[in-house]
Amino acid sequence: MPSNYVLIDFENVQPKNLSILADHLFKVLVFIGANQSKVPRHVAVAMQSLGDRAKYVEIDGSGPNALDFHIAYYIGELSAADPAGSFHIISKDKGFDPLIRHLKGKKIRIRRETDLAEIPNLRIPKKTTPDEMIQTIVKNLIGRGQSRPRKVKTLQNTINSLVVESLDSTKLSEIVGELQKRKFIVVDKGNIKYTLPS
Repeated sequence: MPSNYVLIDFENVQPKNLSILADHLFKVLVFIGANQSKVPRHVAVAMQSLGDRAKYVEIDGSGPNALDFHIAYYIGELSAADPAGSFHIISKDKGFDPLIRHLKGKKIRIRRETDLAEIPNLRIPKKTTPDEMIQTIVKNLIGRGQSRPRKVKTLQNTINSLVVESLDSTKLSEIVGELQKRKFIVVDKGNIKYTLPS
């Protein structure tokens, strides 16, 4: 089975859901800029739980794209050592896209995602039971911390981003209803309040 590498542009994206990688054999590199003096507690705890599969890469210098160049270097180094590997850059920076197109032309499996939940291997498969789906959605929402969706429509979009195949509006409404029924959320005039376990 090919290795999966996750390279996080921490200057650009500070994922709240790093813990969703715990059950998967991903290798995680978090790139931290020279001006970033603190790592949030939830990130440090999640990284520690990944053990030797995770490491921080601290950037010495600063300047435009300094961190991006480091990520590009590591992708080159890792892909040369493991040409069958799959690479996931977690960043909102579209500046990576020309490099990604070039590397895909070289048959390197690489993608840019803006959130860890967008990684295909982490999406909920079609044959998942309703209970497993709810558990996975709840785990994802817990990991999002303060960046959880605040509106029903946004929650439905988030749920759709977690599944392999898009769900229709009826199925999405059923899932939101089930989250309400199990008292994970409270919906009031289209707004959502969460009552998730800690």
